[in-house]
Amino acid sequence: MVKEHCTWTGFYSRLADKLLTFKNDRRSLMNKLLSLYEGVDMKLPKLDSSSTPADIDPYTVFGLFNKGISDTNRRKIVSAFAEAFGIEADQPKDFQGVPTLNNLNATFYAFKGDGRRGEHDIDNLWRTFEAEIKLAAEDSELNRAEFVEAYDATIGQFGLGWKLTMGLYWVRPYAFVSLDSRNRWYLGDMKTAGPVVASAFPKEKGSPIPSGAEYLAICDVVRSQLGSKDCPYQDFPALSNAAFIESERVNKERKAAAKAADKEAEESALGDAGVETVHYWLYAPGEGASMWEEFYRRGIMGMGWCDLGDLSGYATKEDMQLKLQEVCGGATTQKNSAHAVWQFVHDIKPGDVVFAKRGRTEILGRGVVVGDYEYDEGESRYPNIRKVKWSHKGSWRTGEMFAMKTLTDMTDYPDFLAKIDPFFEDAAVGEEGVVALEYPLYGAEDFLAEVYMDETAYEALTNVLSSKKNVILQGAPGVGKTFVAKRLAYSMMGAKDVDRVMIVQFHQSYSYEDFIEGFRPSAAGFELTKGAFYSFCKKAAEDEDNDYFFVIDEINRGNLSKIFGELFMLIENDKRGPKNKLQLLYSRELFYVPSNVYLIGMMNTADRSLAMLDYALRRRFAFVDLRPGFGSDGFAEYRDGLSSPKFNELVSCVVRLNAAIADDDSLGEGFCIGHSYFCGLRVEDVTDAALSAIVEFELVPLLREYWFDEPSKVREWADALRRAIK
Repeated sequence: MVKEHCTWTGFYSRLADKLLTFKNDRRSLMNKLLSLYEGVDMKLPKLDSSSTPADIDPYTVFGLFNKGISDTNRRKIVSAFAEAFGIEADQPKDFQGVPTLNNLNATFYAFKGDGRRGEHDIDNLWRTFEAEIKLAAEDSELNRAEFVEAYDATIGQFGLGWKLTMGLYWVRPYAFVSLDSRNRWYLGDMKTAGPVVASAFPKEKGSPIPSGAEYLAICDVVRSQLGSKDCPYQDFPALSNAAFIESERVNKERKAAAKAADKEAEESALGDAGVETVHYWLYAPGEGASMWEEFYRRGIMGMGWCDLGDLSGYATKEDMQLKLQEVCGGATTQKNSAHAVWQFVHDIKPGDVVFAKRGRTEILGRGVVVGDYEYDEGESRYPNIRKVKWSHKGSWRTGEMFAMKTLTDMTDYPDFLAKIDPFFEDAAVGEEGVVALEYPLYGAEDFLAEVYMDETAYEALTNVLSSKKNVILQGAPGVGKTFVAKRLAYSMMGAKDVDRVMIVQFHQSYSYEDFIEGFRPSAAGFELTKGAFYSFCKKAAEDEDNDYFFVIDEINRGNLSKIFGELFMLIENDKRGPKNKLQLLYSRELFYVPSNVYLIGMMNTADRSLAMLDYALRRRFAFVDLRPGFGSDGFAEYRDGLSSPKFNELVSCVVRLNAAIADDDSLGEGFCIGHSYFCGLRVEDVTDAALSAIVEFELVPLLREYWFDEPSKVREWADALRRAIK
């Protein structure tokens, strides 16, 4: 009888039985998977170097719906599996206690052609799969020996590691325990699993991957303690679910603590404080790359400047620069060197990607930063280090000249990254090698707490964007269009995932070539380069389980017919997906806009120099008015928190001014002054000088533009604003 807390187990076991029949007919299995995904109008994830893998193992098949995707899509895929394989078991009502793969590393084998996949790797996985099913059915010495032999022949394959035990658990969840990172953390703690299990279980970090015999011994020990006072879980799925719940609780507490600590941090221009963004660094491992072999072997990146001592002891970049001038002498400012060492200590973060270079044209390797800054007193030449998980080593050339600096942040150079990314398409190096960023959770409550909009308006906005897929937020200056756009995207994604949001700004010179594709000058003459929206759609198409948001600031400043070209039709909500393709202008490629891409445009209604939108484009967008939020509960709470009578009086005056602007036949509501002119202030910021600056340098110049032919009105309201803060 299937237990209530793990309704997935019966289905998973029956699927495993069905898959075993394909052990010697994997081509038929691959064809069935292709047909299955086509039937649900989804794209089969990338499973090998080629678009259609020639071979596949059963654990990777399970991984198709046991990775970082929504439960809705998991159920959709599982339902398709049930139909395709004729599985009569009840489909899962939940996925409690199911460990999931990292989306970037969702196969149990290395991609073909990268030099790290053995000839028998996939055969070994099938052999282990068959052996575990036999052992689960009959626990005999012979079956144990066969399992151990198959497991030991498989576990050392590239990138496998602990992940193999996740697959064993999916297939027979009552016979094999998963040693995923959550379980290792949870069961290695005496308080949560008892002393017997904790002593037998591999610890969270630093433990070697167990052999087949050691793994079975772990399963036996845990099984012997189930239902005891110290380990009160009825089976492995219940235990795995408890580990997940507890780890989520701890993660939530840690995030809350980090959020409280960062509350006073100044937000960036688009308000993305607290978001861990991956940065890409170009790095020289020693002069002439002389230290590359050693750094690769040791799993580090190192910096010199040993005369500076421990770099974490400097309070500012300027202090570093002064010390460099002192020890190096000469007339140089040492500004670039100070900037490099400061970035090495403070700007590089775990999860960032590093490309090692030699000279100005050659890439030597790629890795992921996995450690914080360390100072090695015993190292005389390169005492400043960070641990790096190097995933690639070789020699690649892009045809471009690199900067001469030791360390360069390349994050804001997408063209460069687009050229070198194909070198490292198989960048995932195994479950433990991939540093997965956990973006801060963000939902409707977070949106309403930050954006001065009521719940009804928010629900209407999300509903229209979900159905139409394209909206334009229009409003006067200062209503927070950009602020709203990104937070709207975050709230619909459920997290501040900056990798799934892209923002561009249209202007008079912005073109189809910038947006989709076009020919650009190069060293060899001209080359076809891809634009921002093309690249974004390709990225979204590779991750169709998640939503992506393309934000266009000042959408009405560009020549929209010229920019969108043939995409006028493809952006319609019912023309999305691979079934609706059009041929692009230059490359002649058949292109489509994925259904998981949403467009959010922003339009300033107070700019009289701009023409109306093209009617063909207007039909494809929903238009949402954003109005000043002075009357919202959120702004009232913010205003009360400042406790400033002058601030309150100034806001009241602006509310009266907006009423006059709305009643003016030459202006109207689209010209009202927004609340963002007054946002972001702290109690100590609300000084006479600060309020006067808002009036004199922001509001009064705006009024002069509005009433350029009525100077008396400008004087009237300028005087009223000044009196409000006297």
